[in-house]
Amino acid sequence: MMTHDLEQLDDTRRESELTARARACGPVLAARAGRHDREGTWVDGSFDAIRQAGLLRIAVPTELGGDGATIRQVAMVQRELAKHCGSTALASAMHQHVTAFTAWRYRRGLPGAEATLRRIADDGIVVVSTGGGDFTHPSGSAVPVDGGYRVTGRKSFVSQAPVGAVLSTMFTFEDAERGRRVLNVAVPFGADGVSIVENWDTMGMRGTASHDVVFDEVFVPDERVLADRPHGTIDGPLQVISSIAFPVTSAVYLGIAEGAYRNVLELYADRVADVTIQRRVGLMRHRLQVASWALDGALTMVGDDPVPLMSNVVAVMAAKREIVLAAADVTELAMELGGARTFRTGSPIERAHRDVRAGRFHPFDPETTLIHAGRSELGLSNDQPADWRLP
Repeated sequence: MMTHDLEQLDDTRRESELTARARACGPVLAARAGRHDREGTWVDGSFDAIRQAGLLRIAVPTELGGDGATIRQVAMVQRELAKHCGSTALASAMHQHVTAFTAWRYRRGLPGAEATLRRIADDGIVVVSTGGGDFTHPSGSAVPVDGGYRVTGRKSFVSQAPVGAVLSTMFTFEDAERGRRVLNVAVPFGADGVSIVENWDTMGMRGTASHDVVFDEVFVPDERVLADRPHGTIDGPLQVISSIAFPVTSAVYLGIAEGAYRNVLELYADRVADVTIQRRVGLMRHRLQVASWALDGALTMVGDDPVPLMSNVVAVMAAKREIVLAAADVTELAMELGGARTFRTGSPIERAHRDVRAGRFHPFDPETTLIHAGRSELGLSNDQPADWRLP
């Protein structure tokens, strides 16, 4: 057997083993999901379950104590978790994509990466990202001081805030010579001036504890500045981050929709002769299949060790758009098929119907995705995505 074939076999086995571990956590997650959704409380016990299963260290390289999971394998784990509890899957996805990007940095010998990965593997720390809310136009500002910067601002949608150890976040910096810049920094939750505002109260994803975090004149030493990049631009590093983060996040929404589909099949196992049910089930299966192909295609383009390419960003955003729209359609059909019982609070289908709506609020929304793809295809600048407007 060729070396390439052996590597593929090893990857397939590892993916199967990792998703089996995620599936084994399913009953615990499903049993708690309704209560956390109803109360709007952090999915603490579910998060503990996936931590104990070793799922929070899967993206850490094997030589540092992890499983060395590829981007695809991480995405498939999150997809499986989402079938049982969307909030647990989405919250942990934010840790997973930061860990995977830190592994990317480690492979290039970049500072701080190895130490962070070892803490994830050995100490079980959780890393948190504000990238979805910041992206190309972050809130807050950085001011240079001796030995580093003082950062001030308020970040929204900070998932897993109650258990986070380190924040991977961004601030705007005004440089006298280079103009407006973005500083990517790592800030401990325990740093002086960092506080959590417990204000997460939403329609869906109610268990992610995506509270606001306030930074009040927080000192960030120079060694904790991970990147200094142009403002308003999807530059090389952000292209890589997007290539890793969005397939992992998108897989969550696909998994939620697949869970709703499974619930519908269980409800209608004894009514297969009804042709209207057959058609709706067929349409759900069709939408899920195409969305799955979109995710597979994007993951294939990105590969295990992505390089900065705008075409990769276009691909992962296209997959995200397809998945978000398909998930909304599938859960809508599941509500129709389930009837009045799915309209009751506590129904897993009703919860899925609300949870998948959150997918639109990660960069990019479906319309911006099309504009970004069109501008890329036409050779136009993609430097200011936050400023695009439909005519």
